[in-house]
Amino acid sequence: MHMNGDFARVSGESRGMNPARVMLVDDHLMITEALASRLSSAPDLWIAGRCTTADPNLIDIVRGLRPDVIVIEVAPFGDEAGEVLRDLIAARPEARLIVLTSDQDVRHAVEAVRAGVAAWVAKEQGAAELEETLRGVLNGESWFPPRMLGVILRELREDVRRARLQDEPLGMLSPREREVLLAMMDGKRGSRIAVDLDISTDTVRTHTRNIFAKLDVHSRLEAVRVARAAGLGAAGQ
Repeated sequence: MHMNGDFARVSGESRGMNPARVMLVDDHLMITEALASRLSSAPDLWIAGRCTTADPNLIDIVRGLRPDVIVIEVAPFGDEAGEVLRDLIAARPEARLIVLTSDQDVRHAVEAVRAGVAAWVAKEQGAAELEETLRGVLNGESWFPPRMLGVILRELREDVRRARLQDEPLGMLSPREREVLLAMMDGKRGSRIAVDLDISTDTVRTHTRNIFAKLDVHSRLEAVRVARAAGLGAAGQ
């Protein structure tokens, strides 16, 4: 449930300035309370609201609060994190997103960058570091852990390379999406693909939707036809 603390409202209204509206999304109440207490003392920040990642009204809350920054934990979403982050950005394009997480999977960080996240901060870092990152993001900066940065940049360069292959209809598919499409070409259904690739059936459905959108098709049959025409499965594909 969305919570909008009275202390935050009074603090924001009493300032002779327009503080940045910050929304906190995390399942651990103590974390959001501690962060709200810390950040609300800053004259340039206002905790507009808090909610959990499981809140079914998350998107509506974002639209209602109109935050300038959303600080969110993505670990509960797993491989669906990228899609959730895209939905948040679509709901509030003006907002900057900061991932504050216990998730150390660099693949999820890459998907977060692709979704449009401005920063990825580990929960092991202190509140002072988060506050500094928050202000940097508001000034148009980005921050990602140095150990992840090499992989992130490499994947983004690969995205650019694929985008430039305008004559290659499969150029915008991610490596995982290609694996799912290859499995489709073998006649496998969603549950079998999930087992073979060690992912959930929901993740298979997400990849399938992405494949259809990127190939501009509406069925597995059409997707397979495009893949075969492009030579997927041949040497080098």
